[in-house]
Amino acid sequence: MAAADPGVIAFLAALAHERKASEHTLDAYRRDLESLSQLAAERPLVTLAPADIRRFAMQLNSRGQSARSIARKLSAWRSFYRWLGGRTPLPQNPCQGVRPPRRRRDLPKALAVGQVAALLDKPAGDLLELRDKAMFELLYSSGLRLAELVSLDCGGGLDLAGGEVTVTGKREKTRVVPLGAAARTAIAVWLDRRVELALPEEPALFVSRRGTRITPRTVELRLARWVARQGLGQHVHPHMLRHSFASHLLQSSGDLRAVQEMLGHASISTTQVYTHLDYQHLARVYDSAHPRAKKKRDR
Repeated sequence: MAAADPGVIAFLAALAHERKASEHTLDAYRRDLESLSQLAAERPLVTLAPADIRRFAMQLNSRGQSARSIARKLSAWRSFYRWLGGRTPLPQNPCQGVRPPRRRRDLPKALAVGQVAALLDKPAGDLLELRDKAMFELLYSSGLRLAELVSLDCGGGLDLAGGEVTVTGKREKTRVVPLGAAARTAIAVWLDRRVELALPEEPALFVSRRGTRITPRTVELRLARWVARQGLGQHVHPHMLRHSFASHLLQSSGDLRAVQEMLGHASISTTQVYTHLDYQHLARVYDSAHPRAKKKRDR
């Protein structure tokens, strides 16, 4: 165990007394260094080389540990060897230059065009569903964030005649986004009936049963209810409508900069994740339609 290594014992003591590290921090370092000792088996920690550390990182990765967990271990090991090198004639810090495996970036989940149509073509049955339909059409039509949706007021930001909606997103950045015909129609229908639900002085575009501004959690629950009634067979959260907006717009237009602007992304690298979604769509089309792909499968 790592606790039996004199260097580790001295390092943890230095963290506790010299750096005044918390118990939580000490426990984390202790666990990570015990992991190093276990991987090293019988070898003294001072004899390890960069090749050993790389192999250990690969072993942890093959055991299913996340890239974040491995990066944290490497950081703890690096700190230990840096401290040890300042007090003993250590040939080198074996963690120097060793990088953790790349973190897998999960692609945002988007609905297929047909799934969105099945979801949004459902007619509203009552006043609350009229509101819900308007909200969901707006999320998909304009790619709004959930916080942007619930913060909209009747008196500002919404221009049905001009087909635009102005929202303030992250970092207080304001942007103007087009409003599709289906969303304009659904919002207009909701506005005709909104007075039946909203309190007299409430400025919010979308209100709850109590007549006050709707909360993000209520939108999530209402969407889950709407999806369940449609029988889509999967969980759909409001941000998936934003992802679907971006993916479908990119597939049809190919204009990454325009999609970036409409989503309100500060960096185009954030928007570029949707190019991977587009590639997946193209790959599926290739697999199902290309003659060479068919031949490969038929063998």
